[in-house]
Amino acid sequence: MKIEIKELPEYEVAFIRRIGSYFEPQDHWRNLTKWAINNGLFPPQQSYIGISLDNPAFVENTNCRHDACITIPQGFVKEKHNDVQFKKLDGGQYALYQFYDIPEKLNFAYQYMFGKWLPNSDYEADYNRYNLEFNMNNPAEDSEGKSKVFLFVPIKKRIS
Repeated sequence: MKIEIKELPEYEVAFIRRIGSYFEPQDHWRNLTKWAINNGLFPPQQSYIGISLDNPAFVENTNCRHDACITIPQGFVKEKHNDVQFKKLDGGQYALYQFYDIPEKLNFAYQYMFGKWLPNSDYEADYNRYNLEFNMNNPAEDSEGKSKVFLFVPIKKRIS
């Protein structure tokens, strides 16, 4: 599996948070997409980013938090929008894993990154930043129902 090291910029995003199992329907994506379309925010100028905030190995499935995000352009007037929240995502060095499979298997990409790749690399996870899941397609429109996700894991050089 090919991992690339990338430098990402800081992003400002609008987001909707959902609490519940990562493996249940994700209605917050539908709500965010509707809001984004109503505000003229479309790919490729803007990016959809998922952020899984909890590790289901340590947090009860029903309490897992997920943010459905879309990048917003500089100068976007946030004060008018009460149906979404806003935050900045830190830039910096990330390890990129390009995932393409059914959505339910994304957790295997995380297991590979944290269980195999990171321990055998010159890097360690930077837990002060979020893992970013750039959604590159809509699985409902994919002929095989697969998700194309660019998984970015924040990293820093391992101190020997």
